[in-house]
Amino acid sequence: MSPDGFVIHYGRKDLMVKIRGYRVDIGEVERALLEHPIIKDAGVAAWDRGPGEKYLAGYVVPRQESALNVSDLNEFLRNELPDYMVPSTFVFLKSLPLANGKLDRRALPLPDHKRPNVGRPYVPAQNVTEQKLIQIWEELLDVFPIGIHDNFVDLGGHSLLASRFVSWLLEAFHLELPLRRVFELPTAASLAEWVETRRGEPKNTRTVPIVSVSREGELPLSFSQQRLWFLDQLEPESCAYNLCSVFHLTGRLNVTALQQSFNVIIKRHEALRTVFKSANGRPFQTILPSMIIEVPIVDLQQLDSATDRDSKIREFYVAEARRPFDLTSGPLLRVALVRLSENEHWLLLTLHHIVFDGWSLGILTRELSALYEAFSNGLPSPLPELSVQYADFSHWQREWLQGEVIKEQIAYWKLQLKGLPTLELPNDRPRLAVQTFRGARQSFALSEALSAALEKLSHQHGVTLFMTLLAAYQTLLQRYTGQNDMAIGSPVAGRGRRELEGLVGFFLNMLVLRTDLSDNPTFLELLARVKGICLDAYEHQDLPFEKLVEELQPQRNMSHTPLFQASFALQNTPACPLELTGLAVGEVDIGSGVGGFDLHLYIVEEQAGLRGWLRYNADLFEAATIARMVGHLRLLLEGAVANPDQRVSDLPMLTEAEKHRLLVEWNDTKTVYPKDKCIQELFETQVDKTPEAIAVVFEDQQLTYRELNYRANQLARYLRRHGVGPGVLVGICVARSMEMVLEFMLADAQVPVLLTQEGLLEDGGSRMDDSDCRSSILDRPMQRISLDRDWELIARESNANPESTTTADNLAYVIYTSGSTGQPKGVAIEHRNTVAFLSWAHFAFGKEELSGVLASTSICFDLSVFEIFAPLTCGGTIIIAKDALALTTIPNRSKVSLVNTVPSAINELLRRDAIPPSVLVINLAGEPLSPELVQRIYESTSVQKVHDLYGPSESTTYSTRMCRSADGPQTIGQPIANSRVYILDAHRNPVPIGVVGEIYIGGDGVARGYLNRPQLTAERFIGHSFDGMPEQRLYKTGDLARYLPDGNVQFIGRADTQVKIRGYRIELGEIETVLGQHSSVQSSAVMVREDTSGDKRLVAYVVAQPQASFDLSEMRKYLKQKLPEYMIPSALVALDELPLTPNGKVDRRALPMPDQNRPDLVDAYQAPRTPLEDTLARIWAELLKVDKVGIRDNFFDLGGHSLLATQIVSRVRSCLSTELPLRTLFESPTIEQMAGAVYEAQGKAISDGGDRMRSGLIEPAVGRRCKAASGR
Repeated sequence: MSPDGFVIHYGRKDLMVKIRGYRVDIGEVERALLEHPIIKDAGVAAWDRGPGEKYLAGYVVPRQESALNVSDLNEFLRNELPDYMVPSTFVFLKSLPLANGKLDRRALPLPDHKRPNVGRPYVPAQNVTEQKLIQIWEELLDVFPIGIHDNFVDLGGHSLLASRFVSWLLEAFHLELPLRRVFELPTAASLAEWVETRRGEPKNTRTVPIVSVSREGELPLSFSQQRLWFLDQLEPESCAYNLCSVFHLTGRLNVTALQQSFNVIIKRHEALRTVFKSANGRPFQTILPSMIIEVPIVDLQQLDSATDRDSKIREFYVAEARRPFDLTSGPLLRVALVRLSENEHWLLLTLHHIVFDGWSLGILTRELSALYEAFSNGLPSPLPELSVQYADFSHWQREWLQGEVIKEQIAYWKLQLKGLPTLELPNDRPRLAVQTFRGARQSFALSEALSAALEKLSHQHGVTLFMTLLAAYQTLLQRYTGQNDMAIGSPVAGRGRRELEGLVGFFLNMLVLRTDLSDNPTFLELLARVKGICLDAYEHQDLPFEKLVEELQPQRNMSHTPLFQASFALQNTPACPLELTGLAVGEVDIGSGVGGFDLHLYIVEEQAGLRGWLRYNADLFEAATIARMVGHLRLLLEGAVANPDQRVSDLPMLTEAEKHRLLVEWNDTKTVYPKDKCIQELFETQVDKTPEAIAVVFEDQQLTYRELNYRANQLARYLRRHGVGPGVLVGICVARSMEMVLEFMLADAQVPVLLTQEGLLEDGGSRMDDSDCRSSILDRPMQRISLDRDWELIARESNANPESTTTADNLAYVIYTSGSTGQPKGVAIEHRNTVAFLSWAHFAFGKEELSGVLASTSICFDLSVFEIFAPLTCGGTIIIAKDALALTTIPNRSKVSLVNTVPSAINELLRRDAIPPSVLVINLAGEPLSPELVQRIYESTSVQKVHDLYGPSESTTYSTRMCRSADGPQTIGQPIANSRVYILDAHRNPVPIGVVGEIYIGGDGVARGYLNRPQLTAERFIGHSFDGMPEQRLYKTGDLARYLPDGNVQFIGRADTQVKIRGYRIELGEIETVLGQHSSVQSSAVMVREDTSGDKRLVAYVVAQPQASFDLSEMRKYLKQKLPEYMIPSALVALDELPLTPNGKVDRRALPMPDQNRPDLVDAYQAPRTPLEDTLARIWAELLKVDKVGIRDNFFDLGGHSLLATQIVSRVRSCLSTELPLRTLFESPTIEQMAGAVYEAQGKAISDGGDRMRSGLIEPAVGRRCKAASGR
């Protein structure tokens, strides 16, 4: 580490060496050699084969003169060691050199590269083919001479050398040899026979060599370059594809030699002096005949403070990394020096990806090293001329990728990627409508032991380290998203030909690796799946990603990258470190603040182990989230190597500290309360304390606590007289009145089955049938007991408290909730559940706050349990209203201190300005509570506290609470007293902070179950234990949520109401939140309608603020600025008010169907209505090669792609003299929308949202000019 705090990598010298990307312990190889019975002594050394490439040499002292040969040693070692640990060559010695009794490795002789003893006689080449093959092998393997029967592996060959051999064979014979055949035909003789049998076969374009082409005319871009050019058009001034490297130089630097070296490299490689222009929307490359760069020096010698230097260097680096390139004029390479002293510099390189890639960096550093040494010593360039240049490759690629070659590639990828889903990562912040490429990264290093274990696991199971790491990465993402079908992007070098190995340029291609993680495979099973996917992808890697996107036509979205949102790269190719004569050089690791994907995992193999970073979209994720994710990846890797037979869902991912926080610390809610008490006992205790206090008020009637108790006792005794006792269910069906409260208080004599007249009539009495009610209490003569008819008899009973035979484990009441099948289910709540809940309520709310509680909720909705029992067990008053909206008219509204309702109802009360000043607290539950509504409550009322409460009926009304602040986050808070909340994945493992899972509720509020529904009870009320903790009973809610870092819970929505539109998973609440942020919107609702079978559409319903007005086209424009395209509703419907259910929630079933005549929902062909629309339609039709284009037809649905988009914009520029940004076509992909963009660009208004456009805005001359340009 430098004094300025930067990490500088200078390498490491010890017995650990890097061979073919693997770390090898030389001592382990020596020990394996010594196991051979004929070997007396052995040593191993690593030698350089070339820049950045090492090979192992084995030194062997036999016990006696023997016939021991290389083939024998290879066979022996391959049974003991992985392939990469077997030495490439062996040297037989009479003794090993020693120093102080130890092996003196420095004295081991350099292998002479002569043919080793391979156990067979040397046979020279017999024909020209064998001679050519042997020449290739001798140059590639650095062994002389080689016989036609010598084995490739015995001579030191391995998979990386085999790949290069395939490339060299293609150049020499114009034949494509599959990689696996190198090992199946391991001798020159067998390979020559294969070559001869293939000579007569027709050659495809790939086997044609790359040759120099004329530089006259417009030179085509490669497919990869074309995509980056297009992205530059889409996002001008973007720095997303800037590549940056930084080197720390210590010693006397020859600046002149350095600058001369760079200019020679620029002269050698045409790609570095290429610029990109276009004509009629079609790009071409122009190679500048010469280009000389100056290396500016930023002098910081005057800064004494290390902190100041650190800050300035980082500031300068970030500025360079974010400074955009101009592709049309260049240069696309920048070099700069920061001078700290005469003997200390920082070298900064910045290049645009369109002319450079990671492999190119190795070429540049190798050539820079050679040139700097030569020029520092006054010598000429030692580098040979290049036979071909990047422009030659571009031309060759265009010639090759056509016909049957491209058809076969496209067919594979279309099948492989059919129905590809979007990766839905749990973001910390909402996704922006347009990606900004603002990035950051989290660095990490894996221990040497873990790195070695991963390599060993890979070798044992016949996969590469890349495949193992990819499987672990996909496991991580699966655990974070819950998705079993995902695609990861991964780069490949794209240099499958020998002539490209030493060429600077952008050859890299992206492969889409789609893996199926369904059925919860073991890690080894997943490895096998990943291996198969990777091998298939490698065989079809020649199709450029840009062409793949064009062919697949994925849903266009400016907020996502196409096809994949996460990527992975493993850097295991031989590194070529920068070596400058007389200088110590270290590569410096600094983040540039730029990121192209949601996530990009980069890992590099080094001698000390694996290290890397996770780069992320900083608009979506917090740094702390990514730090946790990196930790989880490390734990998954450790778990995979420890037990690869584990299911991926069971691989450890959370630290012990995390598990303790999630399971114990954030659920430490235990408090003391009277567990043996029943509800009526709490009430009777309060009667004794405040007998004359007012207990209940309805209109102009009221009852004291004493009076209410007397009436309840009389009714209880009357029911007992008729055979109704503890545990017997009695249906209650009463209108809102004093009697409603009276019946609610009868939990001693029977179990109330809470109904309303409406609820009973809605389901035709099915709830009465389901509950097997023995009796029913009605306020009209329908069943056995009618309060109106029978009260005179009831009033004859004693008003003394009856002797209680009820225990805390007896049922207190049954409340019905809606079921997914349409059949309501009765939730059976015991006394202990309700007493625990009430004990919390008395702690959470003061007596003043409970002094006047509005009882406005239907008794078949569990909010009524709080409204009635909470005040009556602490001395408060219940103020009964028909519903929450009746608060505007009830006589006792000025005495209401607490309103307990749903957000929809309170929103309407705010609209009516109907919340009295006496209200101190508002409890809101049942629906998501938006920050905008909370802010409006605080701003427009005297309310002091707004509580966001969550809980299903199955956990006794409420399970979590959050007192929301005016500007605080949207959260349902933490578990209430004696309640526990767990957020679990599909396999009931706790999910990390920030990851969405299902809410499971435990604690004393969990109900007994569903009445007379044992199977459903078993499904939703489960026994579960965590890592040896005692088993507890949990309720499976079906609700989705996640933990925030502070331990609060953020509610996401119902698992069964999340929707998918065009492949994207959408949370409707997120759209409602954005609508609610508009200054003109008072309330909104969004739903998915399928009014036509198979045609799912998002529809938004909005209610304007009082005296506010807005048009729907303006609202649509607002949404486009805030949301990705796929989240924009297809239709917007303005309503005077949202329909509400009796419980005050939005009644989504009552939301009207949008007018089928609305333009928002019309897909049929609609002809152009104005000259401008007609002009645009003709441009589109010509370029898309279709007969006609309707004004609402989507450009991409008609077959449009990126290159056509640039031609559309170019044609609009020439025909209409209007400059439109390329992104316009992605944001406004219809004629109607583009016409609006043209008017806006011309500074002209569109009246009535574009429906009535003036016909005279397009001058006849413009129309004629466009006709001429289009050839019509």
